Amino acid sequence: MEGSQGVTGLGRALVQSNKLRRDEAETIQQQAEAAGISFIEQLLASRKLAAGDIAAFVSELFGYPLLDLDAIDTEILPQGLVDETLMKSRRVLPLHKRGNRLYVAASDPTQSSAFHAITFKTGLTVDIVVVEEDKLAKLLGRLRSDTLDGETLNNDALSEEMDSGNEGELAASPQQQDVDDAPVVRFIHKLLLDAIRSGASDIHFEPYEKFYRIRYRIDGELRLVAQPPLALKEKIASRIKVISRLDIAEKRLPQDGRMKLTLSRDRAIDFRVSTLPTLYGEKIVMRILDAAAVALDIDALGMEESQKALLMSAVSRPWGMVLVTGPTGSGKTVSLYTCLSLLNTPDVNISTAEDPVEINLPGVNQVNVNEKAGLTFASALRAFLRQDPDVIMVGEIRDFETADISIKAAQTGHRVFSTLHTNDAPSTLTRLLNMGVAPFNVASSVSLIMAQRLARKLCPSCRAPQSIPHEALLAAGFRAEELRGDWSCYGPVGCPECKGSGYKGRVGLFEVMPMTDAMTRLIMSSANAVDIADLARAEGMIDLRRAGLLKVRQGLTSLAEIEAITTDRS
Repeated sequence: MEGSQGVTGLGRALVQSNKLRRDEAETIQQQAEAAGISFIEQLLASRKLAAGDIAAFVSELFGYPLLDLDAIDTEILPQGLVDETLMKSRRVLPLHKRGNRLYVAASDPTQSSAFHAITFKTGLTVDIVVVEEDKLAKLLGRLRSDTLDGETLNNDALSEEMDSGNEGELAASPQQQDVDDAPVVRFIHKLLLDAIRSGASDIHFEPYEKFYRIRYRIDGELRLVAQPPLALKEKIASRIKVISRLDIAEKRLPQDGRMKLTLSRDRAIDFRVSTLPTLYGEKIVMRILDAAAVALDIDALGMEESQKALLMSAVSRPWGMVLVTGPTGSGKTVSLYTCLSLLNTPDVNISTAEDPVEINLPGVNQVNVNEKAGLTFASALRAFLRQDPDVIMVGEIRDFETADISIKAAQTGHRVFSTLHTNDAPSTLTRLLNMGVAPFNVASSVSLIMAQRLARKLCPSCRAPQSIPHEALLAAGFRAEELRGDWSCYGPVGCPECKGSGYKGRVGLFEVMPMTDAMTRLIMSSANAVDIADLARAEGMIDLRRAGLLKVRQGLTSLAEIEAITTDRS
């Protein structure tokens, strides 16, 4: 026993069992103390023992059951019992509560102070379950704070937020009493939290003749998550309308509202709510607006270096218009706000008109368009021009009036950013011409047009090389010289990390088209979109398909994903 006096806890047990030499254990313990991490973390980093071997040894030594965390459904883990800081710092995770006993996962059961703290906090008896350190660390790293003041979120955490024009539109209290059904309230509350945890962008509540379904849109794809009893459709719709400050008595017309879910003192999630009368009831779609999850970093967008240089050049110009185009949900707002964040300094006056404001950026004057009250994009733009602006952002150019004011602002020394709904960059110019904007005004005001899409990223934990025939790669758009060299196409497999889909997260595909002298002359001659696209590619523009193929070469996404969201125009 004498040789193990320099180490404590698990390190001593490993020395006594001849799993480690005394000098190795002492070195690992000293390194762990210096780095401020646990003995097991440093032991794994030293590669003296594998995580599975350590867990098996600990389980046998102390007589605690061994559990594989990959078999755990993280959605049913108890919430709010143990402080998240304690869980992450002491490497413990509550697994299940049964009566007055709490089962807690740990890789090192010798840290008795952590278990005493849990017992003191919860009043429950702790039963230890041994797990592998690497899997525990990964699971703890994915945890997001869903507690308010250290307690489990309750229904009061749903605070209702009204837009400025909606005052006085509260549903009558007798109606509200009809929908305060506790099971429905808890069900909706859990749906909202689960959607936030899973990274969903939208929640769809859809009534049909014989069933009712709820779907999340995750990474651009709709996924079925629940099918509650059809009899609950009215209560679910009414509850959502109450907390969104909508009229629950009105079921014949579409309505729009907002609500807020408060998670902690410094984190709240906004929801944009839209109702639509359908044949079998009201369909409701909730758009999740999580400003904290948005990274306004130009390097995080996913552009190629040449594209980023073109965008930075256009953003830094003292005047001119930058247009971002793409379908709904393609990330246009994030791209625009990334540009605004680069310009957001104390000496710059920035104003935005949006429908609605989705990202809160301190230092920017943001206006919610309210067409019912007469506050349109065009009227907001006119007001901006009387507010000594430097930078103006218009949520969307929908008509000639908005386009005309935006272009005149760009021609008179302002930087203007906006979006249009077109399929690619070249067709954006013809869309402006078709709105009635004169070719000269388009050519003299537009600095750069950027089209974009979002492609699903392959899960890094399970992606696998694919064997794709040479001819198929050429047909997809790869050039013969690109197929030489040591690289592989990767495809999805599916694992617990990505919930079996094979994809996790999304990456941007961009088509950046600057306005060159040749392009200006072509627009002045009223050329069509095909001629503009041909010239842009001749000048070196990377189109959406080419941008996607570059992401395939980098191993970020699959060829099937790129072929599904882009077209080959080569």
